[in-house]
Amino acid sequence: MKRFPHLRGLFALAVVALSLYVALTVPVQLGLDLRGGTQIVLETRPTTAADAGAEATDRTVEVLRGRIDALGVAEPTIARSGDDRIVVELPGVQDPRRAADVIGRTARLTFHQVLGPATAADRTAGPSPERPHEQVTADETGRFLRLRAAALTGKDVEKAAARFDPHSGAGWHVTVDFKGAGGQEWARLTGEAACRAPGDPGRRVAVVLDGRIISSPQVDPSVGCRSGIGGGATLITGSFDDEEARELALLINGGALPVPVETVEQRTVGPTLGARAIAASAWAAVIGTALTSLFIVAVYRAVGALAVLALACYGLVSYAALAALGATLTLPGLAGFVLAIGMAVDANVLVFERAREEYAARHRPTPRSSLTAGFRGAFSAIADSNITTLIAAALLFFLASGPVRGFGVTLGIGVLASMFSALVVTRVLAERAVARPGLRRRPRLTGIAHTGFVRARLDRSGPHLMRHPRRWLAVSAAALVLAGSGIAVRGLDLGVEFTGGRLVEYSTTAPVDPDRTRAALAEAGFPRAVVQSSGDRQFTVRTPGLGEARAAALTDAVTGLGVGAERIRDEAVGPSLGKELRHGALIALVVALGAQLVYLAARFRWLLGSSAVAALAHDVVILVGVFAWLGKPVDGVFLAALLTVIGYSVNDSVVVFDRIRELGRRARGKPFARVADQALLQTLPRTVNTGMGAAFILTALAVLGGDTLRDFALALLVGLAVGTWSSMFTATPLAVELHRRTGTERRT
Repeated sequence: MKRFPHLRGLFALAVVALSLYVALTVPVQLGLDLRGGTQIVLETRPTTAADAGAEATDRTVEVLRGRIDALGVAEPTIARSGDDRIVVELPGVQDPRRAADVIGRTARLTFHQVLGPATAADRTAGPSPERPHEQVTADETGRFLRLRAAALTGKDVEKAAARFDPHSGAGWHVTVDFKGAGGQEWARLTGEAACRAPGDPGRRVAVVLDGRIISSPQVDPSVGCRSGIGGGATLITGSFDDEEARELALLINGGALPVPVETVEQRTVGPTLGARAIAASAWAAVIGTALTSLFIVAVYRAVGALAVLALACYGLVSYAALAALGATLTLPGLAGFVLAIGMAVDANVLVFERAREEYAARHRPTPRSSLTAGFRGAFSAIADSNITTLIAAALLFFLASGPVRGFGVTLGIGVLASMFSALVVTRVLAERAVARPGLRRRPRLTGIAHTGFVRARLDRSGPHLMRHPRRWLAVSAAALVLAGSGIAVRGLDLGVEFTGGRLVEYSTTAPVDPDRTRAALAEAGFPRAVVQSSGDRQFTVRTPGLGEARAAALTDAVTGLGVGAERIRDEAVGPSLGKELRHGALIALVVALGAQLVYLAARFRWLLGSSAVAALAHDVVILVGVFAWLGKPVDGVFLAALLTVIGYSVNDSVVVFDRIRELGRRARGKPFARVADQALLQTLPRTVNTGMGAAFILTALAVLGGDTLRDFALALLVGLAVGTWSSMFTATPLAVELHRRTGTERRT
């Protein structure tokens, strides 16, 4: 047993050293919202049952990968999501229209012999049984032509390249080299066309891309009938500019998509937004952590200072874990990383407060023995509270997507790293420190041999909080009614993720009047545009679904206001995806509550588990109601905050219920209300100190985090206050009242 502290110290040193090595050698991948770029979510639209499923989507991914590589985008990301979705991230790409057009085009290339002009009857009759091998297509000038069935396809092409020839008059064109029998088929096709007289439409060869003729040149008079153009190559001309020629060559080289695809979501973030977000979050982290550190040192003295050092190790381990796992750090994820710093304080506070209790009760004669007992006594509460947070993080990972999923990853890593820092690093440092002769002679400097401000006040007054539990429940019920009325009266301002549509955010050089902007957009043909100011020089415009042309017109209308508007964010979500995300959010909430109930029922008895879940539902309704009254958007980031609040709220309830269970085992004949009252008073110092630590971080995030993070921090601050209240004055009084009504046995 004596070797355990040494082994613990060696383990902590090894993990910290490895984390430092990883942090210095492996960079963390930043999401598009931090470095700028475009994210496009494509959904496959199979036309036959054989093309449906993950296999066709995988083939589509490979074709898209070739197109994206040809675009020259640095560090692109393309991955399948589910059986029919593909997520493409293009860092640095600020032209989503061109990116979506190149990536999402089917690119079915065919070569046809022109049979002649199409009549009006040909165009309206459609495919004819008498002419099954013909089709009618418009050429590049808008004239309709009858074409023979495809003789050559993109599969017969070896490679294509964009070229410029200033001497021949062709200008920008695309050279095409055929492979295998494709060269012979090209010679046969052009040889048949060459048999027609010059000027005859039948002497033309049509190049068709995705059902549209992009070029239909006549075969040169020098080409002999039936001999055709040899050499296995040709030119595609069509009055292209340099960008169009390169794009066509790219599509030909990339090949046709196995199945058609449709863009269901599109996000573009300017790099300036990412830079500001990183800087704002960094300042929030520095200032919030500094305030939290000062608070911990002031309250817990020497062991508090060592806990701050352990928090630094926590930050290092968390960062290294993100890098080692290859996780993408998004804006909500960065906020979750900052938030987890505040949550990491909780485990240390639980241990220190338990050690103070042991010392004050004289169960342990020295700070060192009290600290050891504190770690042993607090382990159950630490494990239960962190597991509940991990449940919330896991739900975010499996049920959410994009930035919210990244938040779940960083939150989960943060919880595990906080347990390591508190139970291993803090323990190694604190046990060695309190054993030093200097601190043994001055035990009050350790922070353990000290009652603390909150506990001292409670020892003097000794309030009986659970004497009238129904009064606390009445206050909670009133808060529920007020929040529910906000949802009923004001309604929820669902974000673009849940409703579908387009959201564009602009940064301006001059202050913006939302009413004037709204009127100007209505005059420009956007009467349903919703304009919201997100700062003195920043605002967002949300509209129903817009195509790229209409989105460009929207930006032109905003630019015409003369406020120096610059587009810094552009998000488009299809209605089908919005409906799916909306259902996913509801499923996430229901599953979160159900998972918490199952876990709490397993760890505690049903009475306490039901009370905790009822308190969670109370917190959810109030937080949603507050956002309804404030007119704040309920979007994916809000969902991340809401599920985090669920985890935080159940943490507080678990700590109280863990103490109820412990005290109930010691005094089985004691009334349940008195046991609950005593548990509340004993855990109140931990509740106050942990809440203060998290509040410093969140306040810094709300004040310094910028407009992008302000709503996120606001949701967490509201959730922190509501969750602290509900664990003490909703869950516990409800458990007392249920105990009275059901006549449950006294054991807890």
